[in-house]
Amino acid sequence: MHGPASSGWLLVALCAATGAYCLLRMHSSDETQRLAAGDEALMGFGMAAMAVPGSAFTPPAWVWPVYAVVFGGAALRALWVARTGPHHLHHLVGAAAMVYMAAVMTASPTATGHAHGGSGVPLLTGGLLVYFTAYVLVSGVRLLPVAGVAGGAAARSALAWGDRPELARACRLSMGIGMLAMLLTI
Repeated sequence: MHGPASSGWLLVALCAATGAYCLLRMHSSDETQRLAAGDEALMGFGMAAMAVPGSAFTPPAWVWPVYAVVFGGAALRALWVARTGPHHLHHLVGAAAMVYMAAVMTASPTATGHAHGGSGVPLLTGGLLVYFTAYVLVSGVRLLPVAGVAGGAAARSALAWGDRPELARACRLSMGIGMLAMLLTI
């Protein structure tokens, strides 16, 4: 991705840490958590690899089409799983955004501005920015503590690391922020 190296490395660290925690969540006793965690781990590690600053490593040209194929497959899987519930649609949008960014990088892997040739923000980039901004805001609100929750800290501390819903939400929030940062650089 294009942008300053220091923010690129911070994004790499955030996405890699999120992907690593999602791997831990794959050991959850809840099947729904395990399935979502696998998708989110792929997204976290894929975003981390894509966010490596170009000044540190310039991947060969064949990497971007491979990204598009991998995340295209993830998008098809998310589309298939989305028939069981609308909460899987976010994975579809995220995978499609990764395909889009890989396509942009395929078209212009060394550009230092908009790789779209025109002025302003392209419609698809703008739509994805609006979606992920709304997602980040809603996810942030969901992390706010609710007064008077039964069980409180004692109930949460009894949960295994892979079963803690607030940590899963925090991971989704950090990946949403990461996606926003990546979309802003293309």
